[in-house]
This record gives sequence, C-alpha cells and structure tokens, in this order.
Amino acid sequence: MTELADQECIACTSDDEPLNGDEIDALYERIDTDVWSVIDEHHLEGTYPFEDFRDALEFTYEIGELAEEEWHHPDVHLSWGEVVVEMWTHKIDGLRETDFVMAARMDRIHEQYESPEAGA
Repeated sequence: MTELADQECIACTSDDEPLNGDEIDALYERIDTDVWSVIDEHHLEGTYPFEDFRDALEFTYEIGELAEEEWHHPDVHLSWGEVVVEMWTHKIDGLRETDFVMAARMDRIHEQYESPEAGA
C-alpha cells in the first residue's frame, strides 16, 4: 500500500464536501496519532516536540516550504521546544484527504529531528 505521505495533494473545489466520521477515522489512523488530534471533525492539530528552538525553527521553515509547494497552508505556532500546526481546507472550512497527506508529510519531515533515544 502506498504511504499516505507519498500520495498527491489534490486541490478541492468549493463544491466538495468536508470529510466526517468514518472517513476521518480511516485517514487519522494513517498519521502520527501521538502528534495529531482531530478537532470537532473540522481540523487537525499537531504538536511536534523539539530539543531546542533552532530545530523547531528549521522544521517550521521546512513545512513552510512544503506548504508553498503544495499551495496548502497550515496555521503554525513556533515556540521554544515545540511547533503547533493546525491544518484544514479553508475553501470548504473542513477536512479533506489532502489535509491528512500534508500531516503525513510533516510527520516524515519531523522524523529527521528525532533523537535515536526517542524511540528507546
């Protein structure tokens, strides 16, 4: 099966309906549930931990570059030791599969910042 992070981000139209219920649950299981939460079936909120500000800043830059490439922009809050990301499709004011693809890609980027001891 193809990794969610490898799937294409597909732009939606204003005629598309937001995902709900089982559709959200099936996609949520495919992202890092230690990082991400689904809030009111409306948006994803993820909190990424870091050992210092510099790594958090670099991660923020990298997800910003990803957002520009895909033209799908999250809300990002940077602070010492963490980055909080909110992700949803603004055009339909809800969640689409692309939001989960973006979350999975952010998870993949974050993996390079995790220390070997984190998995121990």
